[in-house]
This record gives sequence, C-alpha cells and structure tokens, in this order.
Amino acid sequence: MLVYGKNVARDLLKKNKEVKKIIIQDNFDDKEIISLIEKSKINVKRCSKKEIDHLCSGLHQGIILDIPDYKYYDLHDILQNNEINFVVLLDHLEDPHNLGAIIRTCEAAGVDAIILPKDRQVQLNATVMKTSVGTLNDVKIVSVSNLVNTIEKLKKEGFWVVGTSLENSVDYRMIDYGGKVALIIGNEGSGISSLVEKKCDYLAKIPMYGTTNSLNASVAAGIMIYEVIRNRK
Repeated sequence: MLVYGKNVARDLLKKNKEVKKIIIQDNFDDKEIISLIEKSKINVKRCSKKEIDHLCSGLHQGIILDIPDYKYYDLHDILQNNEINFVVLLDHLEDPHNLGAIIRTCEAAGVDAIILPKDRQVQLNATVMKTSVGTLNDVKIVSVSNLVNTIEKLKKEGFWVVGTSLENSVDYRMIDYGGKVALIIGNEGSGISSLVEKKCDYLAKIPMYGTTNSLNASVAAGIMIYEVIRNRK
C-alpha cells in the first residue's frame, strides 16, 4: 500500500514500522525526515514532482512510502481476549476521511478494537492512513462478513450494544457504559441499518441545539467514545 505525506512518514519512521520503499521528490528538504530515512537504511528513490503526482491523487508533500497492506485481526481472538471490553463497530461508512479520523480517535482514547464490514464499507487505504496520522498500525481492526452475526457473538461474550440514532433513542449521557460496550457508528447519510438497530440494547442520541439535525460521523464517534471512557474513570 502506498501512503503519503510528511506526518505519516515521520510517524512510521519514528516507530520503526516496516517500510519497503520510500519515494521522495527531487527537492525534498525536510531535514528531520531525511535524517530518519538515513538512519533507517530503507531503499529510497528520487522522482520529479510530475512522477510523484502520477503515483497518488492526494497531497503527498513530496514523499510516498510503500508499506505492507494492513493485516486485520481475527474476530475470534478479539472475543476470547478478556482484556478487551470496549469495541467500536462501523456500519458501512463511505468516507475515508471519516474512517481515518475515527481510527485516530480510537487510538487516542484507548479503544480496544474496531470492527468493520468487508462489503459496502470504505476500506483501509492511503487516505485513511493519512487522515489517521499514522495511528492505523496502532489499532486492532477486524473485518467481518456480517455485522448482525458479529453483534450476536459480542452479546454472547457479555457486551452491551449501543447504537447511535436520532429516532427512538435517549440522551447519550443517560446510558450506563460501565460494562463491556460495543458502540456502533452508522453510515454518514442513513445511519445504522434497521437490522443492526434491532440488535442494539440501547439507542443513543446527541442533542442538537442549533438548526443542524445531525453531526459528522467522526465528530459523533468522538463524543460517544469519550463518554464511554469518562464513565469508566
């Protein structure tokens, strides 16, 4: 997988993550990153801006790293790990920027794992990596075929399932998050699906006091995640 940008490159190199190759622009002059590259002894290729522009469509800032594709965690291992008691499920998100931002929040908050569906869901790519500012490799992410079946398995392991919804829901601050929690964040436009909603133990809403009737998925996720964390302190 090709990832790009100075922040991502700096983070991966500082953490000594596996990097197969680095491509930098001819006039690239970030001294800190150049020093990290020299210490890493990773193969480096210099290219013109036009050549690098051809390799990626985003703002690369003159540097691209070729890294191994993300290796997903196994759901069985997550379920059997007694130390895992807070997971976030994503119900068919479409925007890679939202996914990257949620991954970053999950890493910062210490969420134990993220679960996402294999189909009709934005997958882990360069944009997600860049938006997550390199934290993608520090979070346990599971890819599953069926969210409803996964929720049932989580329930059998003692998880309380909390979905986010504007309808038939209660103020998110009124819910007890003290036990094992599986928090579900819905699609940017349609929210969580009806099948997933039926499996929830609680439906939570974030009160809106202005004219806007909903929040960006990553913003809503951040508020909900830190409410769960706050209840555990």
